[in-house]
Amino acid sequence: MTVLHILSGGAAQGLVASLAPKFKALTGLDIEGEFGAVGAMADKLRSGTPADIVVLTAAMIAALMQEKLVVRASISDIGLVETAIAVRVGDPMVSVGNAAALRDAFLAADAIFVPDTTASTAGIHVAKVLQQLDIADRVAARLKIFPNGATAMRHLAETDAVRPHGCTQSTEIISTAGVILSGSLPPGCELSTMYTAAVTTRAAAEKQARSLIDLLIGTDQHELRERAGFLSGRR
Repeated sequence: MTVLHILSGGAAQGLVASLAPKFKALTGLDIEGEFGAVGAMADKLRSGTPADIVVLTAAMIAALMQEKLVVRASISDIGLVETAIAVRVGDPMVSVGNAAALRDAFLAADAIFVPDTTASTAGIHVAKVLQQLDIADRVAARLKIFPNGATAMRHLAETDAVRPHGCTQSTEIISTAGVILSGSLPPGCELSTMYTAAVTTRAAAEKQARSLIDLLIGTDQHELRERAGFLSGRR
């Protein structure tokens, strides 16, 4: 065995990558798998895609526990992730201190880069916020929708649009070169999501999966989690 298999929400990709060298030194294993919309990753587990560990939203992990697809005793919260606005490096920062400012920012953008609005945590929330702000129809043609937030942010970094913005989870913004986190969504529009890790019931490397969870939640990794965009807190 040379690889630990993971299925994870895109929000945790940067953190997992930063811990991969420590994990390999500890276990001798590389980490391989998929990072994407949490709904899609959960469905992959349900359909039998091999995975030793999953990192998804707390709500999704709870559902998988009821389906007996993850080990209850292994479930561990990593931290909260906020949904935020991103801009390209070199573009002006966007002030979104209240709902009115957020509405103005969306309306001013000529392209809005977001993750899957039906299967990703942030994308579903963005769609809800646009409805809440009563501008969903006005900006529909400007939405650039991608399978996950990391892909959306890479396309934001490369776009030739004049006034592009992005909206996804802060961790995906922080871990993408060429974009900058401009601000978290304001009160009334905000979303903080708890991300949680668990060993799968079909894990081929259960011991090593538990070792990765220990790294993800360890107190000595607190600063690393914060740099990656994870906040301490409760569900």
